[in-house]
Amino acid sequence: MAENENEPIENERENMDKTEIAPSSLAGIAAGHQPKTPGSNVMGVGLEARGVHAWFGEKHALSNVSLDFWPGTVTALIGPSGCGKSTFIRTLNRMHEFIPTAAMAGEVLLNGEDIYAPGVDVTKIRLKVGMVFQKPNPFPSMTIAENVLAGLKLAQLKSENKDDLLEECLERAGLWSEVKDRLNTYGGALSGGQQQRLCIARSLAVRPQVLLMDEPCSALDPGSTLKIEETISHLSSSVTIIIVTHNMQQAARVSDYTAFFLSAGGPGQMVEVGPTNEIFSRPKDKRTEDYVTGRFG
Repeated sequence: MAENENEPIENERENMDKTEIAPSSLAGIAAGHQPKTPGSNVMGVGLEARGVHAWFGEKHALSNVSLDFWPGTVTALIGPSGCGKSTFIRTLNRMHEFIPTAAMAGEVLLNGEDIYAPGVDVTKIRLKVGMVFQKPNPFPSMTIAENVLAGLKLAQLKSENKDDLLEECLERAGLWSEVKDRLNTYGGALSGGQQQRLCIARSLAVRPQVLLMDEPCSALDPGSTLKIEETISHLSSSVTIIIVTHNMQQAARVSDYTAFFLSAGGPGQMVEVGPTNEIFSRPKDKRTEDYVTGRFG
């Protein structure tokens, strides 16, 4: 066999690795998504991060992030792995403090009140600011119906009509038509995409004001990803959504605002934030442009 026989294949792979996403393609996707302007105060004044820092022991993981999340909008957090995106959203409902040696500084305001203020009930904060994780985590010993209503039981909340609430949450999560005839089967029997939507329904049952989503589609096939994105679009009229994603097309499709995070050998920082169509068509920072066009990351 000739020594250079594999060169065409290797060259092709190298060219594929260097392929950049044209800015116009993502900008076109973002332009196709109808962005929403901030909602009314009926839903509250929103969630605000003010000068947030985060540490793991002596490691400074996140530095001085300030962001507003307006009611009725979807904000995507993008950036390379390790730049602090997931750490940041975990500070937004006080899940960061679950981690040994973790610490934070700054303020997180929900409806104008600091969730880290002395005397604040952490449990109530996590009911108002729900979380959907990267890997679906339905309770394996519970049925579909029990999974959805589990939050009510854990929080000792009452519902006048649990059957109506069950249907409402599954409907809002885009799952009702698929499971309405098997509500008593175990949640673990569902497909990965269905399990993720079940977890969304479970979060919705306690009436959150904000829903945090940490790469909710990273383990899902394209069809399931599309259903999750449709669910996000549907929910965003009544719930403020913050989503961490490495999928630039997804950020362009579902979000109204996009924030770009980066870590250049130090703590993660937010480089810039703006309407999604602007971030993908005319970013202000050259580092943002390089990332969204695929030059690095």
